[in-house]
Amino acid sequence: MEYSTAHQLAREIRESREWKEYHALKESVMGDETQAALIREFRKLQIAIQMSAMQGKSPDSEDMQRFSGINTLLFSKPEVRDFLLAEMQLQRSLGDIFKILTDAADLDMDLGLGNLSV
Repeated sequence: MEYSTAHQLAREIRESREWKEYHALKESVMGDETQAALIREFRKLQIAIQMSAMQGKSPDSEDMQRFSGINTLLFSKPEVRDFLLAEMQLQRSLGDIFKILTDAADLDMDLGLGNLSV
């Protein structure tokens, strides 16, 4: 298999508006250690909640309260909100690209999990 096309795609991703916007915001937001720690905790809780849902369990109520509080705090700061939204947009674009590639390879990647976003 030839990888030059994949490397070209990687270059195009790094030249995209979505990637540039995400990385500019990431540098600024993650440069503040308090914000970076809150974002790491937010992601950790998000994964824990999603894992509970995947296992058919109710998320821990303490985790849900902490997640809700951190979510409110993070999204109340315009720059952090813009960063998280830019990250979601980039993830969505990369997910679309991954789907195109798996469809081309005729791989069935549907795990039947539905929408797990929190």
